[in-house]
Amino acid sequence: MDWPLNFTDAFLTLPSPFPTNGSSSPENLSPHLPPLSIFGVLVLTLLGLLAVATFTWNLLVLATILRVRTFHRVPHNLVASMAISDVLVAALVMPLSLVHELSGRRWKLGRRLCQLWISCDVLCCTASIWNVTAIALDRYWSLSRHLEYTLRIRKRISNVMITLTWLLSAVISLAPLLFGWGETYWADDEECQVSREPSYTVFSTVGAFYLPLCVVLFVYWKIYKAAKFRIGSKKPNSVTPVPEVVEVNEALHRPQMAFTVRHAMVTFQTDGDTWREKKEKKAAIMVGILIGVFVLCWIPFFITELISPFSSYNIPPIWKSIFLWLGYSNSFFNPLIYTAFNKNYNSAFKTFFSRQR
Repeated sequence: MDWPLNFTDAFLTLPSPFPTNGSSSPENLSPHLPPLSIFGVLVLTLLGLLAVATFTWNLLVLATILRVRTFHRVPHNLVASMAISDVLVAALVMPLSLVHELSGRRWKLGRRLCQLWISCDVLCCTASIWNVTAIALDRYWSLSRHLEYTLRIRKRISNVMITLTWLLSAVISLAPLLFGWGETYWADDEECQVSREPSYTVFSTVGAFYLPLCVVLFVYWKIYKAAKFRIGSKKPNSVTPVPEVVEVNEALHRPQMAFTVRHAMVTFQTDGDTWREKKEKKAAIMVGILIGVFVLCWIPFFITELISPFSSYNIPPIWKSIFLWLGYSNSFFNPLIYTAFNKNYNSAFKTFFSRQR
């Protein structure tokens, strides 16, 4: 079976709405670009709208975090870091990738711009993936170690995770340029892609996807296990009343201490447990959806990326394009998932838009 080379070639298999003869045909107007069918125009339009929507939504999240003072703390700094990486994916990576598809996956913009595009692609996508991992880790620690994981420690650890996220992403993206680790541009073939050097492929795919994948799966397993344990161990009417005689006797000798112990016991085991269980359940659902969408969006692309340098089978370019844009779509879903489970963001969005009127 002969696969179409890319999105554009796939569109050519459908009837074109443009005439094939005459001076007004697309071939005469633009000899470098093949004619597009109605389906082709529709798909490319949807990809363009995806880029615009990704940029707009993540920019809205960033603007909200900057404008609302209560968001100037953990975990919103992690959300801001994720939004920055996703905004850069939409602004720097998606447009050039769309041009690449329109050109039949042939790169006509020169070596420098090719290297810039590939570096930005790897940097921003890797940072987006590791930011999801950082949010999952922060959620896990805040739920499993809520007494030791104080606001001060949480802020310090989150800043360390953000710094490591961008440093690791920079190392992975700039390694081919700084250390000559494979080639990204071939002028004769008009080809621009991530280095196919086998050793770099293993390094980049493990560092950008497979390692964070193992982390987030482990984190969600721990969250699920902890939530299941709490539900199984919960008993109705867990507050054990103290006998009246003992309570009166202790109150006679140490009334202040007796009051403090009873007050702390009742508050923690009734209202506190109910509130924390709701919070844990909501956080577990949010992290689970965030991780699930992340895996579904990126795993097809990274499986093909890891296999390609070691296999003689050439994956059809049309599938490479589909897997690549499926990965890009994760940057669109990230802010939707996180803000959907946070009432504070919904309220902040309403306030933000009401002030603009």
